Amino acid sequence: MNVAFLLIVLVSFVFAGWREFGFSPIEGAPSPVEALSKAMVESAGAAVELAIGLVGVMALFLGLMKIAEEGGLLKVVARLLRPLMIRLFPQVPADHPAMGAMILNLSANVLGLGNAATPFGIRAMQELDTLNGQKGTATDAMVLFLAINTSSVTLLPTGVIALRAAAGSADPAAILPTTLFATIGSTAVAIAAAKLYGRIRWFRAAAVNGSPGPVEGERETNDVPEEAEAVRFEDAVGYPLWISAAALCALVALVPLTVLYGRMISPWIIPGLMVGFLLFGVVRRVRVYEAFVEGAKEGFQVAIKIIPYLVAILVAVGMFRASGALEVMVRTLGVWTGKVGLPAEALPMALLRPLSGSGAYGILASIINDPSVGPDSYVGYLVSTLQGSTETTFYVLAVYFGAVQVRRVRHALAAALTADAAGVAFAVMGCWYLFG
Repeated sequence: MNVAFLLIVLVSFVFAGWREFGFSPIEGAPSPVEALSKAMVESAGAAVELAIGLVGVMALFLGLMKIAEEGGLLKVVARLLRPLMIRLFPQVPADHPAMGAMILNLSANVLGLGNAATPFGIRAMQELDTLNGQKGTATDAMVLFLAINTSSVTLLPTGVIALRAAAGSADPAAILPTTLFATIGSTAVAIAAAKLYGRIRWFRAAAVNGSPGPVEGERETNDVPEEAEAVRFEDAVGYPLWISAAALCALVALVPLTVLYGRMISPWIIPGLMVGFLLFGVVRRVRVYEAFVEGAKEGFQVAIKIIPYLVAILVAVGMFRASGALEVMVRTLGVWTGKVGLPAEALPMALLRPLSGSGAYGILASIINDPSVGPDSYVGYLVSTLQGSTETTFYVLAVYFGAVQVRRVRHALAAALTADAAGVAFAVMGCWYLFG
């Protein structure tokens, strides 16, 4: 992150300075450097506003998370998907709360619930940090979880479907198959990249001063503190295999149901989540009000803690856009990407999506509402798929790692950006096959 942050800022500054020398003053128009300065101040303010806006959402869903935790739901879902999760995350004890929190986060992402996924993901990172033998440095489990999170399989991109409907699409949910295809591909690449990059000596060497990772001549150790070892090796038994298989089959069965009834289901998801968590707590004899309030307090504290990380990332991204570097990059690359199914009109979405969620959302809205393009053209389908199948990588890194004060992210950024590139490639393939 140090290199990425410094590189974005320096490129933005140099590019804006270069444009300043050839700038011809226009009445009422700011010079490139003035625009850069304005973007920095506005982005810093927007970061704080975003964090404050997250307070309510964080309080709501971490309150529900607390009910689930006290009622034992996290252990239930962890045991259901134990055969899969213990293979993906061998460093995490099978019955550790991190397993359940990760599954809830990934489930929220599957349903396109960005607001719910973030609090669940932060709780998962907090639980993973309890197993971190070297605070401040990402463990292999943290890196893999974040890589999957930025590319996770999406069945129901509710926000994009709603925007397409508002733009007058004849079939707003037509992007469900392409989004599913793109996210399955990007998730597979994310897992492979996280595992592969973790073996590269440069990343492992970077972990010697932080996250434990074996180096030549040293004994390989588990990246958990001693007090967690008893938990790891105790006889933690999951549910019978047939129950886990049935649960996985039920998840797979959601795919055709989502494709067929996505628009009908989406408005019920968030209210249904709240009612379901509360009823589960009541059945498990949890004092739901007190537990909810206790969890909501944690949500407030976490939202405030991530402000410095958001300021750093959003200021850098704001500078990059205001300097004009992004525009030049789009013009340069668009000539070549158009030949492989990624038109110049859609390229800004592919480049901006990992940097700025709001910026990418604005580009999506402007493209599908443009009468010359529309939501049901190839470009309209492609940008809709990109919005629904890729994640704001730098934002996710800032929020999730900021919540646990991790500064050495090791190969997390490389794995996430690899998954982003794969998501774009698979989105192009899917849209070209169905709509090209």
